[in-house]
Amino acid sequence: MKRTTFLYILIALFALSCKAQPKHELRAAWLTTVGGLDWPHNYAQSTKSIHRQQEELCRTLDLLKEAHVNTVLFQTRIRGTVIYPSTQEPWDGCTSGNPGQNPGYDPLQFAIDECHRRGMELHAWVVTIPIGKWNGAGARNLMRRNPHLVKRIGDEAYMNPEAAGTADYLADLCGDITKRYDVDGIHLDYIRYPETWKININRQTGRTYITRIAQAISQRVKSIKPWVKMSCSPIGKYKDLDRQESYGWNAYTRVCQDAQQWLRDGIMDQLYPMMYFDGKHFYPFASDWSDNRYDGQTAAGLGIYMLSPKERNWSLSAVERQMNVARQMGLGHAYFRTKFLTDNVKGIYDFVCRFDATLALTPALKTSTPAPAAPQHFSATPSPSGYRLSWAPVTSQHPNEYIVYTVYASTHYPVNTNDANNIVAIRWQDTTIEIKRQKTEAPLHFAVSAVDRYGQESQPAQPNRTTAQQEAKTSLLDCDGTTLHVPTELLTGEITTIAICSMQGQTLATHPADTAIPVGFLPDGVYEVVSPRQHDNQQHIGYFVIRKGK
Repeated sequence: MKRTTFLYILIALFALSCKAQPKHELRAAWLTTVGGLDWPHNYAQSTKSIHRQQEELCRTLDLLKEAHVNTVLFQTRIRGTVIYPSTQEPWDGCTSGNPGQNPGYDPLQFAIDECHRRGMELHAWVVTIPIGKWNGAGARNLMRRNPHLVKRIGDEAYMNPEAAGTADYLADLCGDITKRYDVDGIHLDYIRYPETWKININRQTGRTYITRIAQAISQRVKSIKPWVKMSCSPIGKYKDLDRQESYGWNAYTRVCQDAQQWLRDGIMDQLYPMMYFDGKHFYPFASDWSDNRYDGQTAAGLGIYMLSPKERNWSLSAVERQMNVARQMGLGHAYFRTKFLTDNVKGIYDFVCRFDATLALTPALKTSTPAPAAPQHFSATPSPSGYRLSWAPVTSQHPNEYIVYTVYASTHYPVNTNDANNIVAIRWQDTTIEIKRQKTEAPLHFAVSAVDRYGQESQPAQPNRTTAQQEAKTSLLDCDGTTLHVPTELLTGEITTIAICSMQGQTLATHPADTAIPVGFLPDGVYEVVSPRQHDNQQHIGYFVIRKGK
């Protein structure tokens, strides 16, 4: 065991030296609404308090965006209660303060709109089997309407996974969300036997019952919107491994949750195993999840709440190692819970902002639908604050689907769209965008691609080199008051001499063509740079400004 532990330490140290930023990666956060743990922290009971509740969510989403989280797992069904208007289940009390009471707006719709506005996906997080206290609103509602689907264990109530109607009931609920809302995914939680359940059938039969529920939900969702991603959060240890046992707590045997098979069979598109452990309880099982991804996507669920002194008081380095190793294994990462991240417990938020230094696209789903066409009529023109980009909208392959866009920028031409450092916007919903850029900074080149709801990306559109040269000429050239910097792409083969002229056309100086021209002798003002030609013809190269001392 000591040798195995040493191996994991070596893997972690190697991973810490690897800083490459992936272009595609699942980066998620569980945003809990039960009891207002992550949100909301105040009730919506008036126009003013509704606004305050919404502003709080927006602040949280702003922080997630700055940390380059691209997927928000938003708790939508809590314990047989929901946070959207439903004819199937009652309102949870977390938003209004009173169970069964409408908070005066639709929190799910608001959250979807705000996530999409920030370029993030929203997956409706649905707690499946637990329905709360036996005398709670969720259990009372189900007992009244479907008593045969409910089982009591102590003071708690659960949906019965062995009852045939449970699968249909949950499929109806998830189908209703999918049909009515523009969610990007349905995320199933606690889709397993409760640990307190005395399972009196063989485990394979138990797995068949749980799989029946997962399959029914998946089929219903996909029949409505096939691009909506199906995912779940299984127990963090799938089963005992040859090199490491699970000590009786695993998904496959203990709670009849065959999540890896669901991924293999296409019932699930993504898995977020709850790996709230460290050391030998984390690394061997992370390797197992990585080895069994099949054609799906897996993100390691990280128990960052363990950083809290009120929990296990982990050091930040424990989570840092886990994130580095997960990335090297091809796993994404998901944070439980959001508040521990945004509160920057032990500096976790600061680390995440460094670790995920660039934006990342979510990996594409496997589909037979063709990728979208590249945007047409793409142009980048100077604006007072930098550049204005525009392109023609791309038509979707599906009548109920829409296209979003990824925007890239680089000082080099052509723009390398495989480099995550060049991504400036993801899931952009408009066909215009303003890119801020100081006039004194080097000119930028741009590219844009279309992305469908499956995550498939088109070929990038970007101006040809001649067009890029023309756009660069319309921007001010970089000048620090003593040296004029001329971009290489403006110095074509026939340009051998550069002339600096006043705005009245008077030639003030000439210099051999170079990317750095001394101009410290000139007074403050605006100047034109040209290349002299025969018969007094001149080729315009650009303009620059001298403001000495500023």
